[in-house]
Amino acid sequence: MGDNAHRTDLLSGPAHSPRTGLDPSTRPPQEGIERLPAPVAAPGELMRLFVAIAPPPAVLDELDALVEPLRASRHDLRWTSREAWHVTLAFLGQVDEAAVTRLLPRLKRAAGRHEQVRLAFAGAGAFPAATRANVLWSGMSGDRRALARLAESVAAGASRAGAPPPDKGRRFQPHLTLARCRMPVDVTELVAALDDYQGQPWTADRVHLVRSRLGATEHPRYTSLASWPLRALPDTGPDTRPDTGPDTGSDTGPAGPGSGGPVTTTG
Repeated sequence: MGDNAHRTDLLSGPAHSPRTGLDPSTRPPQEGIERLPAPVAAPGELMRLFVAIAPPPAVLDELDALVEPLRASRHDLRWTSREAWHVTLAFLGQVDEAAVTRLLPRLKRAAGRHEQVRLAFAGAGAFPAATRANVLWSGMSGDRRALARLAESVAAGASRAGAPPPDKGRRFQPHLTLARCRMPVDVTELVAALDDYQGQPWTADRVHLVRSRLGATEHPRYTSLASWPLRALPDTGPDTRPDTGPDTGSDTGPAGPGSGGPVTTTG
């Protein structure tokens, strides 16, 4: 990967470490995110990749506690693992190793052009709609415009590297996927239960390139291949910018394995 790509686990590492959300002591072997020793792929092998940001564990703990009672009420949904929660910036699909080599400096450059982003989880929604949902998600408040610009840069860099997002061009709708269902179901009561939620603020400070493996289990297996820091925010005192509020729109785009991209996908 070279010195320009900081190897790290996206959502794994020491239990409740300052910037990650996975407690490895409780992770089943088939889920969560782990470190992959080099080489990352066999010659000619395609890798299913996405680019994401990872919320800190305290933020995930708060959201997880809110969602826990809802899981018991809806066994018809496949609830995602808290250990693998993330917010996707771009889903890249199947990428070969040559494209990955070109992709790494592009993502580093994209991250270096953008400042850290202040965010919070807020509200909820469903794709394509709450009455016929395949995906239930938590929305986001904070500087969503800055996050959209970051996602756009990531998608542009990936396209120049020969790994264009397959759903490029659709509206970017940042979210965290809470549950999925193969057949459309009504999740109106779940969306209503989460509608007033406003999570604690957090700062996205790093971009991750993540590999997704789809196996026999219902949970995909994620591996962080590399990550790059965003530029530090200027020290201007308390943030007085108005909150942009939660994004609770819907989209009929196809569900991806890791989440939304520079377009609406699921994660």
